[in-house]
Amino acid sequence: MSTTSRSKYTNDFVPIKSITNGVIICENNDKVTGVKISPRNIFILDPSEQNLIINNLRNVYNMIDYEFWIIAADRPVDITAYLSRLQLLYNSEINPVRRKLIMEDINKANMFTTNNVVDTEFYLLFKEKDMDKIQKKIRSLIQNFASAQLVATQTSNDDLRIILDNFLNGGSTTTFGAVMS
Repeated sequence: MSTTSRSKYTNDFVPIKSITNGVIICENNDKVTGVKISPRNIFILDPSEQNLIINNLRNVYNMIDYEFWIIAADRPVDITAYLSRLQLLYNSEINPVRRKLIMEDINKANMFTTNNVVDTEFYLLFKEKDMDKIQKKIRSLIQNFASAQLVATQTSNDDLRIILDNFLNGGSTTTFGAVMS
């Protein structure tokens, strides 16, 4: 009878060595990476433009000849810098009408922060061992998505951490802070 220890820590059963240069490096030396695809609301375009983008996107996916995953991940919106700028503007403004308008913007922004507003981000990830092949696939994906009038960039370390956080925590955002008694 073999004895296996069961750890209560997630990092003990997730086969990831590290996340470096926008690549997840697994324990078996597989590398997982891909591109982040900027969202685009095609429904504000006329129907012919919509159909063109959809057909081009279909062509992009049909050109991919390897296994890939499409992931949608929610990322909390951080507007603290925007709120700080609004507050500075409010403090320096003397015109009562402008102050009222700025305060309305501050209140609206505060509503976003209290309602846990998120941005949905889209990723196309793949697995590969060879770094040269990875770079070639990433360049190809970026060019192909550009031909479909979509902007794609290589995943960053932060992007990959958000994806893992969403996956491992069921879409709940992990927050760290002091324990209060």
